[in-house]
Amino acid sequence: MLALRTVLSRCLAGPARGGAACSPFIQTARWYARPVRKRRKDIPSHLDDLPPTMLKKGYTDVPVVNSVDDVVKRLLSLEMASQKEKMKIKTQQLVEKVRRSPNDNGSFEVQVAALTAKIRSYEEHLQKHPKDKSNRRRMLMDIDYRKKLLGYLRRVRYDAFENTCKQLNIQYSLPPAHRRRITKRWLVKKAFCQRVFEEVRKLKAPERLKQRQEWRARARAAREKEAQAQDEGTPV
Repeated sequence: MLALRTVLSRCLAGPARGGAACSPFIQTARWYARPVRKRRKDIPSHLDDLPPTMLKKGYTDVPVVNSVDDVVKRLLSLEMASQKEKMKIKTQQLVEKVRRSPNDNGSFEVQVAALTAKIRSYEEHLQKHPKDKSNRRRMLMDIDYRKKLLGYLRRVRYDAFENTCKQLNIQYSLPPAHRRRITKRWLVKKAFCQRVFEEVRKLKAPERLKQRQEWRARARAAREKEAQAQDEGTPV
């Protein structure tokens, strides 16, 4: 190993520095030892449609912004904004598409829009970092909660459900029908439970018959008493 390092160091030095000329084998070994760098693919983001000249949230309604310097405008625009500030603008845009009124901040449609923005940011993050299990778990929890909200909207307000899915570009898939896998163990257990149920009914049959007879006797006595009271003319 020490000899190989010595030869490689001489080859790197080259003949101009007193090193020996490299053989093809040494040249191949030197290039083989270098780590391969994978090129990262350019992942499209759902925040790309935001214009960079757009102001941050909270500065659009300030009248002084129109009279400030271009450098200040650039600092207050989305060009110099962080991911969190861009997410606020994107969430506000999605909420504006589905909200029922200007003061609506907590309806089911608004909650679905906010969850959709979070889910899409999680998807982009996991494409870059696929081993991030904590964020994957948060994304799955948000997807499950959004599916529950959409299911409720589908049952109660179908027109709002259709409009929300159309505006937010959500593909809602119906939950699969529950199907139990029939196994020998399940069949034996079902037969055993049915037999136990029938035996319990047989054991409780005399007691239930006695109760039924008592109820009939009470009802008969009440009818006789009511008829006797009507014959005598006295109120019951």
